[in-house]
This record gives sequence, structure tokens and C-alpha cells, in this order.
Amino acid sequence: MTARILNGNLIREEIYVELREEIGALKAAGITPGLAAVLVGDNAASKVYVNSKVAACESLGIRSFFLTPPAAITTQELLALVRDLNQRDDVDGVLVQLPLPPQVDAKQILDAVDPSKDVDGFNPINVGRLVAGRPNLVACTPLGVMEILRRSKIPIEGAEAAVIGRSDIVGKPMALLLLHANATVTICHSKTRDLPATARRADIVVAAMGRPAMITADYIRPGATVIDVGTNRITDAAQAERIFAKFPERLAKFREKGSALVGDVHPDVVEVAGALTPSPGGVGPLTIAMLMSNTVKAARMRHSGRAAGAATVRR
Repeated sequence: MTARILNGNLIREEIYVELREEIGALKAAGITPGLAAVLVGDNAASKVYVNSKVAACESLGIRSFFLTPPAAITTQELLALVRDLNQRDDVDGVLVQLPLPPQVDAKQILDAVDPSKDVDGFNPINVGRLVAGRPNLVACTPLGVMEILRRSKIPIEGAEAAVIGRSDIVGKPMALLLLHANATVTICHSKTRDLPATARRADIVVAAMGRPAMITADYIRPGATVIDVGTNRITDAAQAERIFAKFPERLAKFREKGSALVGDVHPDVVEVAGALTPSPGGVGPLTIAMLMSNTVKAARMRHSGRAAGAATVRR
């Protein structure tokens, strides 16, 4: 058996086609969705990620604002910036790129984002709405996983699902979304007894722990759907040889570059799973796609009177 590969890039393009139609309808009603991205300091990885978000905005016709306050900013100064963005009528979505410098109280900053502009879905009010089964703006990565499952026609209702990882950003909202879609959900973590046996019961396994290639074939029931949320950069040659033992092309690329990106799921799982997202190229593209989707949704909700005739993407 070789798993069906669930290509996140193709699903992202499907969503972008729908979003362009909806954005066009909003603009016809006099509304241009706007996203403000705040990047504190000069973290190289964060800068690449925010630039990719800004590029996505440009490709779809969403207005973007890229703010880069200095790394020495205080919590109060950043709060003032966020509050200013909350008040701006040309900004529908506000995202503050994490991580923030150690002197900044990240929770206080995320709590300060207007829930109606919280396109990352991190504000406690939006988290509470998700818990209550009345989701408004939901965290982008788990929302993207749901799009992969639905658009790939993976049955969710009645399925057993194991979410491995309990972070506020992925694991917890992922479990809630699956639960609201009528799956039976088990949340697994570092203290779970016999984690492989628990995962093997599942029809759907979502791996989101941030540990490279941790989920090996013995965690997966034959034919199960495996969603790999992890993106980990490895630089150790011995580790790469273990992970890529059956994948000489990937090992050769590692040796050429001195590093490689791997997910939380071991590549060998492709021989057991029924369907599998690659890493990279699986969940990652959907995270940005759902950020764009949330921005358009926020614009539509904020201008609901004028946007009444605009098309709506199902999400």
C-alpha cells in the first residue's frame, strides 16, 4: 500500500479561485479587504513567513499593511499600536507575528486584538466561541486541516480521530473542529500512556507536536488518514540518514544543502497510511490560505450591510 498524497498546494489554489470571486464581489460593493501584519524586530524566519502572507494578499487583491516596530518595543507601546489598528476602518484583519521579544507580554497583546479583526483566531473571545460551537474567526492551521479533509472527501462524521499535541494554536482548536464535525476525538500528548496504541485506533491522525519524524508506522492503523502539521528543520547527518533511509533522493538533497525540512510524521508512514499530507507542501499552504479566507470573512462581517450581495466561500 502507498498512501494517497493530499497536496496542499492544489487545495490552496482551489480556495484562492473562490476567494478571488468573493473579493471581486466585495470590491463591487465598495469594500476592499485589508490585512495588517505586525512583525516586531528582525527575526529572519518570521520575516520570510510574513512576506509570504503579504505576497498572498497582493495575489488576491487584498490590501496589506506591513508594520515593523523595533525589537526593543515595550508591551505598552505595542498595545498602543494594536489599538490603533483596531480603530482603522481600512484594516479588517490584524495579526501579530509570534514569537514576540521576551520583554513583551504576548498574551496581553493577543488579548488586545479586536475579536472582529482577530484573523489568527487567538483572542480568548474567539476561542470561547469555538468551544461553544459558535465559531467566528478560527485559528488558521486547524481550519486549513479541515479544508484538506473535506475537499479530499475524507469522512469525518463518525470517524475516530487522534490529535497528537495540545497547543492553544493547533491541538486544542483542531480537536474542537473535529468534534463539531461529529468525529470522536482523543487528544494525545507527552503524558499519554501507550501513545502508539492510542493513535492506532484512529481513522484520522493529526500530528502537531513539533518533533521531527516522531510518528512512525507503528502509530498508524493501515489505511488511516494522516495529517502532518509539523515543519522541522534537521541538520544532523545521522538523524537524516535514519529518517531518509528508504528515500535516497531526499537524503541526497540533505547532503547537498546540509539541512532538510521534515514533518512530525516519519516518511515511512507513506507505506501504511491510506492518505497522507506531505511536509512541506501539505498543511503549510493551507495555513496562509485560511488567513486570507479569515481576512475576507472579517471584511464581510464588518461591512455586512454593503456586503450583502457578495459571494460567500463555504468555511
